[in-house]
Amino acid sequence: MYKKLVAADKDLYTRNGMLNMLDRNRRIKDHPERFQESNIVFDLVITCEERIYDHVVEDMERRSSALARPTHILNIDIADNHEDAMLGAILICEICEMLRDSDDLDDDIERVIQEIEAENDRSLLHTVAFY
Repeated sequence: MYKKLVAADKDLYTRNGMLNMLDRNRRIKDHPERFQESNIVFDLVITCEERIYDHVVEDMERRSSALARPTHILNIDIADNHEDAMLGAILICEICEMLRDSDDLDDDIERVIQEIEAENDRSLLHTVAFY
């Protein structure tokens, strides 16, 4: 995608920050990852778009529940632009730090969500899946 945008209009995509964002992503991830194909057991999954949240919830419901482990799924809607992505990343880090510092994720997550919602005047979606 990076090469296509450079070929199409390097100046435009440099000015609007798209090339910078894609370049950063290339350094973070070796390749695209498909959540649906992962066998990792998660305590927490955070999505940044309600449509993706819905897909994750559906996928988790289809998985075997042999372990009966809870997985918290959170959604924080973040507009797909450089500025909102940066602000969203800071908010996600704050949530993760609060949950990391909690004594019990399952007991504390609702309190953390309420604090984040109140401090940032935004609603988060949350559900628990067992698999």
